Amino acid sequence: MHPRRGFLSLACWALGLFAGFPAQAQAPAPARALARATPAQLESIQVYIKQTWTKLTRSHAQLAAAAADPKFKEDGSGQWPVYISLSEDEDAIRTTLRSEMVPQAFAKISIRRLPAELAAIDKPGLLYLPHPYVVPGGRFNEMYGWDSYFIQTGLVRDREWDLAKDMADNFLYEIRNYGKILNANRTYYMSRSQPPFLTQMLLAVYQHTHDKKWLAAAMPEILSYYAFWTSAPHLTPETGLSRYFDLGAGPAPEVLSDERDANGRTHYDLIKEYYRTHQIEEYDVSQYYDRSKNELKDLFYKGDRSMRESGFDPSNRFGPFSIDIINYNPVCLNSLLYLMEKQTGEIMTILEDKLEAGKWQARADQRRDRINKLMWDEQAGMYYDYNFSSKRLRHYPFLTTFYPLWAGIASAHQAELVMKNLSKFERPGGLQTSTFHSGNQWDAPFAWAPLQIIAVEGMRRYGFVSAADRITQEFLSLVLKDFLARGTIVEKYDVVRRATDVGSAIGFGYRTNVEGFGWTNAAFLQLYSELPDQAKAGVLRLDRPTALLNGK
Repeated sequence: MHPRRGFLSLACWALGLFAGFPAQAQAPAPARALARATPAQLESIQVYIKQTWTKLTRSHAQLAAAAADPKFKEDGSGQWPVYISLSEDEDAIRTTLRSEMVPQAFAKISIRRLPAELAAIDKPGLLYLPHPYVVPGGRFNEMYGWDSYFIQTGLVRDREWDLAKDMADNFLYEIRNYGKILNANRTYYMSRSQPPFLTQMLLAVYQHTHDKKWLAAAMPEILSYYAFWTSAPHLTPETGLSRYFDLGAGPAPEVLSDERDANGRTHYDLIKEYYRTHQIEEYDVSQYYDRSKNELKDLFYKGDRSMRESGFDPSNRFGPFSIDIINYNPVCLNSLLYLMEKQTGEIMTILEDKLEAGKWQARADQRRDRINKLMWDEQAGMYYDYNFSSKRLRHYPFLTTFYPLWAGIASAHQAELVMKNLSKFERPGGLQTSTFHSGNQWDAPFAWAPLQIIAVEGMRRYGFVSAADRITQEFLSLVLKDFLARGTIVEKYDVVRRATDVGSAIGFGYRTNVEGFGWTNAAFLQLYSELPDQAKAGVLRLDRPTALLNGK
């Protein structure tokens, strides 16, 4: 452990004792019935989050723990593979790992060089990263694409500057050695990325270090990753916008291995049953499913994999199970690419290249105009995803309508209209992801921490402060309430019932509610820090009735 981090953990342990909680920040059972939390209990969740960064960190010393994959069974060899890129010095990496791992741990990993063809990988394994990183938690025991941005915001709030920079440096390493920022650093994720937040992460580090040399050195990776998203097959020439598109084929291995129900049926088995028994209106299901053979087609798996690149896995946002995502320009992705263009221009300004800065700003302006032309519905007052094949919007209310507010794409008029739709999403525990109950975890009635951040910060950007404060209080009080009852923070929340027992309402995908949990920890710190002092006490109110909507 880094000496500074060890000191912080010890300090947090002492603070936990002072607040009346043990080192694990476990709350007493009676807290379940509390109507209002105390300041000491609020402090206890902050202590828990501080401690959890250390618990969720994977460095070389913890490489054996990181290599173990909860989504797959160990093959009996007693070792998990760790793959290194073809450009790496294998002997040097072995020497480094031997010096930083205890012998018993080193014996539990098998270092392998990636083959030139990914199809030649005979056993899934971890991809080597040179720096420590924070994993989300539970079954997610690797460094994820968009999770890491939100986790980094929490690290910055907690002044964990070294680890925040390590996260960014690992992504630069992934681009250099694995071709892109990966869905996560496992071999079975190498065919896809995840929503792009790279420039936000780099600027967050720069704002602390002011290291222009480091920022300049990152430019080749920025350009490479930008090209990944703005070249075919991610680019759609019809619109000049981008889409999610996994470069692999066939079933996702982690789904076959891990996403099974109590009867052993995989996610894909359940979808075949759904297709067999339901009439699909949203897309031509014959592209994806052969009813006569009861088989999913190759294009189905392409859509399924691409849906996983989006991070929203699964929902019905792009039709049932979002399989039709390959025909859409998503508002979330293109808002993020707008930010990447704008922020790359900011980086070029920092590096005193005004000509290049102007070019990047022009790219951002062009993308903003295309988003507003193709994805804005004036009558509905919402941003939707654009189907470039049918040339139509999909009218599926989803929290991604707030991305253009968060990114600064919307006009004041557009932001005001979006806010008039707030009641579609606001529930007693915060913002539900969509307005539809589809049985998927990225639909109603569930809330996810990253979308709370994006929506609330979008509201604040356009001056809707009271709504932002209220929703922050609703969501954080739910997280705090559940933490005081269970002693942990989880991945997702039912914001209608203000509860975390979500399995019975999820019909597809995995049904667990993972503990940890990286981006929820970060959201608590980030959203709480943005509340004005006079509104912070509202987080302590735990008994918000289910009838409480829009502050009534």
